[in-house]
Amino acid sequence: MSALEAVEHLVGMQAQAPFPPYFGLWTRLATFRPDDLADRLLDRSAVRIVLMRGTVHLVSAEDCLLLRPLMQPFLTRTVLSNTQHRDELTGLDQDELTAFGRKLLDEQPRTAAQLRPLLAERWPDRSPAALAFAVRNLLPLVQIPPRAIWGRSGQPVYATAETWLDRPLATEPSPGDVLRRYLAAFGPATVADMQTWSGLRGLKEVVREMDLRSFRDENGRELLDLPDAPLPDPDLPSPPRFLPPFDNILLSHQDRSRVMSAEDRKRLFSAKNAVLPGTVLVDGFLHGTWQITRKRDVGTLDVTAYQALSSADEEAIAQEGRRLLAFAEPDAAEHAVQITEAER
Repeated sequence: MSALEAVEHLVGMQAQAPFPPYFGLWTRLATFRPDDLADRLLDRSAVRIVLMRGTVHLVSAEDCLLLRPLMQPFLTRTVLSNTQHRDELTGLDQDELTAFGRKLLDEQPRTAAQLRPLLAERWPDRSPAALAFAVRNLLPLVQIPPRAIWGRSGQPVYATAETWLDRPLATEPSPGDVLRRYLAAFGPATVADMQTWSGLRGLKEVVREMDLRSFRDENGRELLDLPDAPLPDPDLPSPPRFLPPFDNILLSHQDRSRVMSAEDRKRLFSAKNAVLPGTVLVDGFLHGTWQITRKRDVGTLDVTAYQALSSADEEAIAQEGRRLLAFAEPDAAEHAVQITEAER
């Protein structure tokens, strides 16, 4: 499938940082070049916008217009539930702030640094940072290029989705249709998984009206899936895969035991500043982390394994790692893969 089809299949990709989606598509698609995504951002058929769980996602233009109104009630609640900014925003007329923010951004795209003083002129008794945070959640703001264009850099510059895409948001988005697409990508899943993935509430009522197949997991919890969804054989081999930071697979279920042990989850999510590193899957389960460094003409992939690896798995990781380096550091004269076991 194309890069855009893959993004739509996943109902968006985590994109807090500009470049992880490139690695996420590389690891999923048989043939993927950075321009396959960069060109979609430049021609506006894909955008980066705050959506599920209040985090930035890469989505198609169509999904941006569909998903943002569906997620808006959750995002509006976060304006006053955010512990960092809620005191500064309590009692503020959100409709007035939304209208004023839209006026500023319809005039021209702006960075948060440009927005803050303009908002502070209108509300001098409020924190400029809190005002900008509220605008980010109340308005559908996309981050426009050159941000997230492979090989280029740029700070986030915001425009409203309606202006950037020259189309209105969906007026009656169907949560059931979106949940079917979630299950196609991540099912079988519990209702709690669906709510964790989306940030939405009240999904039991939505699910009750859907035609779904029901299972029970080892702990007796009900798992739901599409009626015709395939169930791979448990013994089907799953080769090592390098996932980017913040990959959807790690964040799209309430029950993370399907992809990582409790001990490994604690180790992974203890990262400083809540920054998740790139991760390595072995047989479909979290098995370590990875990082690429470049020193002169040598690109090095450092893999930290959470458990001891068999010689076959170590060779498979090294082989896939060399492919990753060829993608990430194509102009390096030399590539090196280093695998070490994490300290306990």
